Amino acid sequence: MARPPLHRPGRTRVMVVANQKGGVGKTTSTVNLAAALAQLGQRVLVIDLDPQGNASTALNIDHHRGVPSTYDMLVNGDALADVVQPCPDQPNLWVVPATIDLAGAEIELVSVVARESRLQKAIFGHPTVGDADVAGDERFDYVLVDCPPSLGLLTLNALVAGEEMVIPIQAEYYALEGLGMLLETVEMVKKHLNQKLSVSTILITMYDARTRLAAGVAEEVRDHFGDTVLKTYIPRSVRVSEAPSYSQTVMTYDPGSPGALSYLEAAREMARKAQA
Repeated sequence: MARPPLHRPGRTRVMVVANQKGGVGKTTSTVNLAAALAQLGQRVLVIDLDPQGNASTALNIDHHRGVPSTYDMLVNGDALADVVQPCPDQPNLWVVPATIDLAGAEIELVSVVARESRLQKAIFGHPTVGDADVAGDERFDYVLVDCPPSLGLLTLNALVAGEEMVIPIQAEYYALEGLGMLLETVEMVKKHLNQKLSVSTILITMYDARTRLAAGVAEEVRDHFGDTVLKTYIPRSVRVSEAPSYSQTVMTYDPGSPGALSYLEAAREMARKAQA
């Protein structure tokens, strides 16, 4: 489905999608925002940093053991260009897959020099990451990093590499629980390792407009975080949940569904916020 293209940002936006609370739609949001941005004419790279490899599955990328992956990039120091694959179903979208080897990376990285900045070095060492005048028209407009649901060394690498953070929050009772710990970690990283890091986007997921609870949670999140919260909420949707089992995002699985249209609108909003 042809979408009117968005204006490209002047430099690559490196965005970390993280929330150590599982089941909030983190990977789902990463892959669907990435696919939506690609449909809107942006050049997008997804880095799968979760050993489960769910983002790789949803984007139809081979990620069995032995495939060049984020593990090789972080632990062995392989260049980003050597581990990236084009997404077969979506033009303008590339992926660095995660294999099961990544599960041991936290332990292996402990003894490595500058272990928390391995991802940053790999991303910014790539010739098509950076300003338009240096990286040219072939540059990536967005790099989205899908983090594991924990605050370990893999997530720390992402926070050191990223300039913006996207936090998906489920519109349910315990939504804000554990968020304090995540924000403390962000502040610590900002203070000691990456002064550029900021929480730029909060996305409310699994929103059920029929319940007062969802509206109450959304209002509470907005009271806490103000304009950081996107106006577009992602509805609870069977189609969004089904898509990965067909190795697809909802953007290709059912482009006209409410879930796909919401992610498309969220991607537009996210892109425009940076230009405002």
